[in-house]
Amino acid sequence: MSIENIPESYFKNKKENPDLFVYDFKMTNDVVKSKVNLGMNMFSFLQVGKKQVHFAGTTVAVNKDQSLLLKKGNWLWTELLDTKTIYYCKLFFFSEKKLKEFLEKHTENNQTVKEESPYFIIRNDDYISSYINSLSTISQAPIVFAENLLSVKFEELMLYLLQKYGKNFETHLHSLIIKETSPFKKIVESKIHSNLKLEEIAFLCNMSLSTFKRHFIKEYKVSPGKWLQDK
Repeated sequence: MSIENIPESYFKNKKENPDLFVYDFKMTNDVVKSKVNLGMNMFSFLQVGKKQVHFAGTTVAVNKDQSLLLKKGNWLWTELLDTKTIYYCKLFFFSEKKLKEFLEKHTENNQTVKEESPYFIIRNDDYISSYINSLSTISQAPIVFAENLLSVKFEELMLYLLQKYGKNFETHLHSLIIKETSPFKKIVESKIHSNLKLEEIAFLCNMSLSTFKRHFIKEYKVSPGKWLQDK
């Protein structure tokens, strides 16, 4: 299975590198465990359908009543149609530069923040519904105005969520810019009894299957197959 680089694969101009980017993702077929390299942190506003994502040592599933803030990195995405014949999700990507600017302007957290969950679940409400609709109108504006409006809309959303979820959301935002890699054993032992294939677990560890097997033997002194049999 090929790896999709997002949001780069959505850019009309492959040379562009925006700090903020909105994309309407729609499909008419179920997609199960597609490999995604998420190059920017991203809000996923699910409108129609169901979504499940795997990242390193964790898994989360949401429906249209919830939205997600996802940390950049390697994910396995499962996107399913619901009762309708289409899956629709509005995606809002933002760079680390924009995140740092927001945190410097609106928070005072100078303490060391430990690594948090790679996702944050947002309960949809009237504000979120109205906000999503407002994002749709921005794409119709001239590009210069659209970029400025998008910057304002990003700050608006972050301030609303900061007000709604308080310290939990602030801590999560700070954790998004921590340069840490997930420990190999933590990922393996949280996923080894799931229904993920060995190749998919290797992907979540940012490794090829052959590299994963070598690393596994080095770490556990036994092959993955033998280790599983003994469990």
